Amino acid sequence: MKILITGGAGYIGSTVASALLDSGHTPILLDSLVTGRPEFTRNRIFYKADIANYGALETIFKEHPDIKACLHCAARIIVPESVAHPYLYYRENVAKSVEFFHILHELGCDKVVFSSSASIYDLVPGFMVTEQSPLNPSSPYARTKFMMEMVLKDFCGAYGMQGIALRYFNPIGADPKMRSGIHVKEPSHILGKLVDTALGRIAEFPITGTNYETRDGTGIRDYVHIWDLARAHVLALTNFKDVFARAGQPVENYLVINLGTGLGVTVREMVNAFEKVYGQTINKREMPPRPGDVAGAYANADTALRLLNWKAELPIEDGIRDALKWGELRNQILSWDE
Repeated sequence: MKILITGGAGYIGSTVASALLDSGHTPILLDSLVTGRPEFTRNRIFYKADIANYGALETIFKEHPDIKACLHCAARIIVPESVAHPYLYYRENVAKSVEFFHILHELGCDKVVFSSSASIYDLVPGFMVTEQSPLNPSSPYARTKFMMEMVLKDFCGAYGMQGIALRYFNPIGADPKMRSGIHVKEPSHILGKLVDTALGRIAEFPITGTNYETRDGTGIRDYVHIWDLARAHVLALTNFKDVFARAGQPVENYLVINLGTGLGVTVREMVNAFEKVYGQTINKREMPPRPGDVAGAYANADTALRLLNWKAELPIEDGIRDALKWGELRNQILSWDE
């Protein structure tokens, strides 16, 4: 089965592509390479273009008329950057995605999996959220994800498309075969910063926010191995019929599914787990929260088990080990432009 992946040269998109290949499917990658890596496109079918470029998409579907579904991963994803540059985020994540969904429908691709985010949830007592929990996106980045869920849902209801919004919690680790991993030179996510601290690329790990109403004052997250996340995508992309049947054929042709482990881990607990796997302590410093940061949430993953027959299998320690291994190899695999 052929699957179109936007953002296919990014961290998640490239790993899903590897999982599809390992399962006997053919990923078709579309990426502008503004943040994606050309190294992740090698030996794969790849088109360099913007997601709102009608001509490029028309070419892709003429050359691959047997594409069965699309995974839309392409997006800007840095929360503080979205606070400082909201126009960039609404243009890239919202305006272009609206055009992209419309083009997909016009070209006959009506099955879409959308990369959404747990950042759209409101804070709830106990921090565990289901798909029915209240929403309150707290940054421009999170609001772009919320808006695009609404757009996709409306398109599905109006145009007969089928959409699945996968609400990611916190991906960690790397492809266990080291084909891809965190691909930015200065990672902003927790495990990337922990690895860079351990490897001496940065002087200390910043613990941003220590006064949240969690068990130790630091933010709480649900850290899911990127390979587990990729497996969930394969199940969603290749089994639309079964997934919607299990859901009772919703009249709006649209589903929302959390992807997480179901376990809440605080930042301090993550740091402790990292130091245990790494075998030594690292330099760290407590700091105020970053713009757009919140206490966090972790997933109730029952819907993923029921609809996708999926649950996370890899423990946090595997994510840390794979991230460390990728961190050591990253500069050999990726060439940085100075």
